[in-house]
Amino acid sequence: MGAIEGVWPVLCTPFGRDGAVDAAALRRVVDFALRSGAAGLVYPGFASEVDELSPQERRQLLGVVVEAAAGRAPVLAGASAGSVEEVVARLREAEALGVRQAMIQAPKSVGVDAAAVAAFYRAIAAACPDVEIVLQNAPAPRGSDLTPAAVKAVVAATPAIRYVKEETIPSGGPISAILAEAPGHLAGVIGGGGARFVIDEFLRGACGAMPAVEFTDIHVALWRALADGREREARDLYERTLPLLMIQSHARMRFTKRVLMRRGVLDNDATRARIPAFDARDLAEIDTLLDRIAGLLGTQPLRSAA
Repeated sequence: MGAIEGVWPVLCTPFGRDGAVDAAALRRVVDFALRSGAAGLVYPGFASEVDELSPQERRQLLGVVVEAAAGRAPVLAGASAGSVEEVVARLREAEALGVRQAMIQAPKSVGVDAAAVAAFYRAIAAACPDVEIVLQNAPAPRGSDLTPAAVKAVVAATPAIRYVKEETIPSGGPISAILAEAPGHLAGVIGGGGARFVIDEFLRGACGAMPAVEFTDIHVALWRALADGREREARDLYERTLPLLMIQSHARMRFTKRVLMRRGVLDNDATRARIPAFDARDLAEIDTLLDRIAGLLGTQPLRSAA
C-alpha cells in the first residue's frame, strides 16, 4: 500500500435527470481528476452523497471508479457505516476490487469516549487485517468531533489506523496537536474541509488534502507550490479560489456539479441530497467568479455559461 500524500479528491456521484446513478459520467469525473494530477481518488465520501446511495449502488460505483482508474492512481474506499458488521461488509467489497485502504468514521452511536471508539476500530481491524485504515474525524453534527487527545488515544490503541483525516473547524490546531508526539505507526494527518484551510494544514505538517473534485488541477498546483517552497504562488491560488470555495461550503455537491458542468465534465447538477437549486442570481455569481479564474483551469477549460 502506497503512502497517502498530496491531493486525493473525493469524487462526486453524478445522477441523470431521472435521478438514477450515471456510471458513464462518473468515469468522466475519474478521468478529469487523474488528468488534473490527483495523487489518488477517494470514493464514496460525504461529497459523494454517500448517504443517498443504496448498498448496491455503492458497490457498483466503487467498482466503476476502480475500473476507470485502471491503476493510474490508488483508490481509497469510504467504508463508514452504523455498525462494525456493516463496515466489515463494505471493506470486504473493497478488498474484492483490490482496494486495501479505507476511510472510516466511527458512528455517532459509539460516542466520543476514546476507549469505546478504539474498540470499534479494533474490531474492524481484527476482521479485515489487510486493510489500512484512515480515521475520519468530521465535525458535528455530521461527525463525532473527537478531541485531538481522543484521536491520539484511538490511534495509539489501533495499529491498523495509519492516517487521520482531520476535519474539525478550524483544523489547524487539531492537526498540530495530533502530530505532536504522535504514535509511531501514524503515517500522517490529512486535511479536508474543502481545502478552505489547506495552506495552514500544510504548514502544520499535513501530508495531504482531500477536497471535493471540481478544482483538482488548482489544488494540485497549490500543493506542489507549497511543497516546492513557492508559498507566495500558493497563496495567490488560494486567495483567487476562496470566494468559490465559500459558496461550495454551503451549496456542496450542487456547486461541485455546477462547476463540472462549466468544465464540460457533467451535463447537469442533479443531487439526491436536499440541496436547494440555484436561482439565476446564484448562477450569475458562480459564473462571474469562475470566469475570473479561467486562466488557472489548466486541465479542462471553461465552456461558455448557458
